[in-house]
Amino acid sequence: MSSSTSSQPLVHPAAPTRLLWTVLATVAVLTLLAYLVAFDQGAVSRSGTYLHELMHDGRHLLGVPCH
Repeated sequence: MSSSTSSQPLVHPAAPTRLLWTVLATVAVLTLLAYLVAFDQGAVSRSGTYLHELMHDGRHLLGVPCH
């Protein structure tokens, strides 16, 4: 008894390039936002008091110690 099996390699579909770049950009933006809210303490957000206060309130909202 002879069974014939095809020895074709399994092909994994590659992730579409657009989806990959979208995910990468989303992760980068979220990482930057997390840095600005949690660790910045005004070093980058010196553009005015509005942005500084927004990030300060975000730290309080997320429970990150800032004082």
